[in-house]
Amino acid sequence: METIFALSSGAVPAGVAIIRVSGPAVRFGLETIAGFVPESRHATLCTLRNQDRTVIDRALVLFFPAPYSFTGEDCVEYHVHGGRAVVASMMTCLASLDGYRSAEPGEFTRRAFENGRMDLTEVEGLADLISADTEMQRRLAIEQSAGSLSRMYDEWRTRLVRARALIEAEFDFAEEEDVPGSVGDTIWDDLLGLELDIGNHIEGHTAGEIIRDGYRIVILGAPNAGKSSLLNLLAKRDIAIVSDEVGTTRDVLELHLDLGGYPVTVLDTAGLRKTDGLVEQEGIRRALAAAKHADLVLVLEDLAAPIPVDVSGLDQTKIVRIGTKSDLGADRVGGQHDFLISTKNQSGIDDLLGDISQRVEGAVGSLSIALPTRQRHREYLQLCLSHLGTAVAGGHLPLELRAEELRHSGDMLGRLTGQVDVEDLLDVIFREFCVGK
Repeated sequence: METIFALSSGAVPAGVAIIRVSGPAVRFGLETIAGFVPESRHATLCTLRNQDRTVIDRALVLFFPAPYSFTGEDCVEYHVHGGRAVVASMMTCLASLDGYRSAEPGEFTRRAFENGRMDLTEVEGLADLISADTEMQRRLAIEQSAGSLSRMYDEWRTRLVRARALIEAEFDFAEEEDVPGSVGDTIWDDLLGLELDIGNHIEGHTAGEIIRDGYRIVILGAPNAGKSSLLNLLAKRDIAIVSDEVGTTRDVLELHLDLGGYPVTVLDTAGLRKTDGLVEQEGIRRALAAAKHADLVLVLEDLAAPIPVDVSGLDQTKIVRIGTKSDLGADRVGGQHDFLISTKNQSGIDDLLGDISQRVEGAVGSLSIALPTRQRHREYLQLCLSHLGTAVAGGHLPLELRAEELRHSGDMLGRLTGQVDVEDLLDVIFREFCVGK
């Protein structure tokens, strides 16, 4: 196996640059560059030299022997000064060593997975931690990368394996005196409880996906209802064109916000109206399509020149009606709008944001338990639950078939953590990582 290396810290120049190396030739590299292998897990100040013995830098070196390292292999970190020339010289030196090559994106983490240091859910949690933008994303990713999902799924799989073992004991040792008849009957109450646990866990996927991918809010309304003005106000900069000309917004514009620690994505859309323009028609189609998949839809109406829009095809529980341009003094009938706002003097904005925050918190609920965060989690959990449900409800089926359903159910949990064949997933998962991780 080749020894891999990469810059694992941020872009240079910087105060310190960390170059990570992992593989069987780590000790050889240390002896060549530092002159010796430092004491394990102790930061050691070393003079680093290239192969012609020219000094590269004076740097801290940390050596982690296998198997107690991030990757499970011998690893070393060179903490050099973060100048471009220093880093370039160090990378050139490493590349010149026999058996060394630059790491691919996610290759360190992939080796950790292949060497049993992490399972797939922990790998995904680490990827989410690296890309976390908000506090809630960080908290959920920390839980997952620390193995909260892994422990839960492993415990569920153990219960399934135990149930199958008891059933198969009845098959194989039915005539033995120390194996009571109908021993399999004792397991179904426990499996009924497991079925409930998995079902409750699947229900948390919406909260998990909101935290990971963001709560999606779509702004709808007639042309010039103030949609782009609201988006610019939330962004605190001009990201959408604001004009009296009708139809200036023709595509969906996205804004990503951190609202109380929760990620929120706000989408500004084309004004809804009848039009012969093909481009504007496509913008309107995209606007309505985005609204159908949104967690919340803000329907804006100009109080001074109201133009109603048809949103009857949308989920009405997700709609908040907002009257805009309240600074113009227009007086509308009470109860027609949930909020009255003005982006000019910012009146009503705090109330609107407070309501949105409450809705996001309500959608997410408690973070006291691990949550499934990805579509593949939900799919495998649903398959697991389906097989388990067939076994639990299959009193009319031969016991052999019920045991087989339990095996399939356990395999689905194994696919979640990577214990069962998931080769087709690995390249996709590890591509999410940056080089050096």
